[in-house]
Amino acid sequence: MENSSSLFQNVYNPDVLSCIANLSNDEVFTPPELANRIIDMLPEELFRNPDTTFLDPCCKSGVFLREIAKRLIKGLEPQIPDLEKRIEHIFSRQLFGIAITELTSLLSRRSVYCSKFPSSPFSAYQFPEEQPQGNIIYQRIKHTWQNGKCIYCGASQSEYERGDELETHAYQFIHNLDVKKVFNMKFDVIIGNPPYQLSDGGAQASAKPIYNLFVEQAMKLNPRYLTMIIPARWYTGGKGLDSFRDKMINDKRIRTLHDFVDASECFSGVEIKGGVCFFLWDRQYSGECEIYKHKANDIEISKRCLVEKGESIFIREHKLISIMRKVWANKTIEKESFENIVSSMKPYGLRGDFFKDPLKYGLPKIKTFESEGDLKILGLDGLKRAYRYVPHDYPLPKRDMLNDYKIFIPRNVGIGEFGDFTPTTVIASPKELCTETFVQIGPFSSINEAQNADIYIHTKFFRALISIRKQDQGASKAVYHFVPLQDFSKPWTDEELYAKYGLTDEEIAFIESMIRPME
Repeated sequence: MENSSSLFQNVYNPDVLSCIANLSNDEVFTPPELANRIIDMLPEELFRNPDTTFLDPCCKSGVFLREIAKRLIKGLEPQIPDLEKRIEHIFSRQLFGIAITELTSLLSRRSVYCSKFPSSPFSAYQFPEEQPQGNIIYQRIKHTWQNGKCIYCGASQSEYERGDELETHAYQFIHNLDVKKVFNMKFDVIIGNPPYQLSDGGAQASAKPIYNLFVEQAMKLNPRYLTMIIPARWYTGGKGLDSFRDKMINDKRIRTLHDFVDASECFSGVEIKGGVCFFLWDRQYSGECEIYKHKANDIEISKRCLVEKGESIFIREHKLISIMRKVWANKTIEKESFENIVSSMKPYGLRGDFFKDPLKYGLPKIKTFESEGDLKILGLDGLKRAYRYVPHDYPLPKRDMLNDYKIFIPRNVGIGEFGDFTPTTVIASPKELCTETFVQIGPFSSINEAQNADIYIHTKFFRALISIRKQDQGASKAVYHFVPLQDFSKPWTDEELYAKYGLTDEEIAFIESMIRPME
């Protein structure tokens, strides 16, 4: 019997929520160990207070509510010694959730109540029949369409106007749901891992972020504490995130921020460009934010405001701040930034798939061979760089800088890790142009100036300053904002640039150690 008991204790019994978190799925499930790291940011006294109320407005597996329940069961024991009464109190009065789909509602109830039917006798706490969902609710609702988009979440009507047999992904919490009326209470803690994006009907896999809508809606409810894990791309703004970024970086109630450049450190096997973060927003706090930057097994801790005076983004690498200050001391970025000579998207108005079917865009056919006087177009044939040729009078949508020297640089480089900006540039002569796969830098008055600028682009100094704004694979115009222009009548070395801006040995060592060498 003893051996049998010992064997039972040692049998591998995996946590089903850990297994789910490792599945490849469009919805990113939260592993229990990560959920507990997030819950750990909350004050311990919350779990000893029978009046504390918790809401997960985006339940998937129910892991947050389950782990909070465990802490309440332990923390409330002195006040409610009877276990059955304690469980009844916790489940009926303290834990609440809004599921994102019908399936996740069943999963959440099963993990929290030990039954997907909370009013059944098999539930850890048997809710009355008039509450068949318990306190984890789900209601199928529809998007509200206007001009092909949902007015609440921006979802594409063509993608999400579906039959009753499919999920609408019209999430209750951000679709005009009055949470206070539904649950008839105010919440002390709002916690969760919201859906990250929805297709907006744009080209290819174009999608609109929606996690920001969950955070903003939660803030409107004015809880005592708010904590969520979300993609980190909001640091620099971008598509649908500029307003959200401005609110977040200027909100001094964000007490703690955990930053992960590599999302797989939180979600095994999941790639999220730019990484992820989780934060603690404290209604009664006002001050600097304690920032934990995680990389592999290393944690770097700093305490600072989320935004530098006069700037509009969160600078991820705090060691870059002193370097940036020296570079731009007594200067105006708007006038002297390298950004000023970088084109916007589609420098010549040609889409990325232009080579495949120019007729699709109302343009004449193109050639794979060159004739005298032709214009030379750089683009992609499949996944490989290629050139195509058109007559000089070809009806290009744009012709700016067509007759100048310039540099073509890929619009997507690396994955957003600090130091991974290693572009393969092309120095282009007059009569050469490119599709939107590239951005254009210039103009330059001579081939010599263009070559010197290209040398500058490949310095570690340049690539370090790029990393201030580059949080994902994108290398559009805005990421060059903090890079200063130089006199390109001469080439520049890193040593010359370090000396010009008075960088210390420590700052130089940081750049040299973090920026990958060019191959």
